[in-house]
Amino acid sequence: MEHITLVLVMVIVTALAFDFTNGFHDTANAMATTISTGAMRPRAAVVMSAALNLVGAFLSIEVARTISGGIVDERGLRTEVIFAALVGAILWNLLTWLLGLPSSSSHALFGGLIGAAVMSAGWSSVHGSTVVTKVLLPAVAAPVVAGLGALVATRLTYRLGRGAAEGSTTRGYRAGQIASAGLVSLAHGTNDAQKTMGIITLALVTGGVLAPGSNPPVWVIASAGLAIALGTYIGGWRIIRTMGRGLTDLAPQQGFAAQTSAATAILASSQLGFSLSTTQVCSGAVMGAGLGRSGAVVRWSTATRMLVAWCLTLPAAGLVGAGAELLAGRGPWGIAATAVLLVAASGTVWNLARRRPVTHANVNDPEPRTPAPGMLAADAVVREDTASPAAAPSAATSPASSLARPAPGPAATAPGVPVAPVTVPAPVPSPGESPAPAAAPGGTAP
Repeated sequence: MEHITLVLVMVIVTALAFDFTNGFHDTANAMATTISTGAMRPRAAVVMSAALNLVGAFLSIEVARTISGGIVDERGLRTEVIFAALVGAILWNLLTWLLGLPSSSSHALFGGLIGAAVMSAGWSSVHGSTVVTKVLLPAVAAPVVAGLGALVATRLTYRLGRGAAEGSTTRGYRAGQIASAGLVSLAHGTNDAQKTMGIITLALVTGGVLAPGSNPPVWVIASAGLAIALGTYIGGWRIIRTMGRGLTDLAPQQGFAAQTSAATAILASSQLGFSLSTTQVCSGAVMGAGLGRSGAVVRWSTATRMLVAWCLTLPAAGLVGAGAELLAGRGPWGIAATAVLLVAASGTVWNLARRRPVTHANVNDPEPRTPAPGMLAADAVVREDTASPAAAPSAATSPASSLARPAPGPAATAPGVPVAPVTVPAPVPSPGESPAPAAAPGGTAP
């Protein structure tokens, strides 16, 4: 019994760690368009989103019921299986965050749970009908519905605002964006925080602490809400950049339409018990809003990368979950080894992310591009020169200063080495012409 209690504590801690990664992985769902259009400052946006995620966690438990007793057969399920499922979900979340891909944390969790359950008890432990009706079908339908809704809303928004002044319209829609972003954050807490509630409740049932079919206790709801809110506050800036700048360039009208459509779809699905992917819904809404404005461009290369990540999420997380269950099922040493591998892999991803950090300060910068090999040296010189206080002459320099240019050669390309200007002699006047007036000190004509 003592061993079961220790494993149960490990599962609860790991589930809250997954909830934390879910928070910073999915911050972009609510706040990417608000940040990219300038409606809110990045740090203020994630603070508001975190607070509303916490509130949303207390609004419903229908999705938690779907996970705790719907996807897999909880009878005979061991607690180690849930631990292995969480390992698969966390590692996939971290990998896609490193790549800046807004994949589904929900499907990562489902994939890990299905893979670990199949490895432990076979395919009969998975409720296939529930997976199809409440996971796969919403995964296909929700982005399409949200995208069509955002497309129609965007066109209607521009049509209604044709005669209005552009400045007042932009200010009004930015205020509307803040309200709709708050609604998406509330919906995200209502849907995604419940997934961790369901997993912890399932672990408590398998550990004999709760009876099958029980609702999540209040402490489970509160801890899941706090974990996802903290993760949201940290901010998944890499994915925010992809959602806000990578798919399309959004105006405030488009951002308002996209967020309103996404929030409507997520809240409706939460009440029906559909464990919807908020990432897929919000991504579909952003693409729909991009198509709704005349002349806008949707970057289909980025959209294709996202679609590939969506298709790989369930099987990839399932394979990792199955592998983790294969190791954790060996006994206490297997569980300890799985935990060590999880920590080591998470630390590796974190160190890789630090090589090219994305923060609230540069989240709205364009995506970095790899220069051609011949441009690397020139790029280094430009970076060195622009970082120096006395790098370039002021824009107020007079036209005559263009006569003094750095001499070509090694001295012109070595950063930090003073370069003597080369003075271009004045033109010699032809016979019969008067000589040009001499330049006054400072390079200006008298």
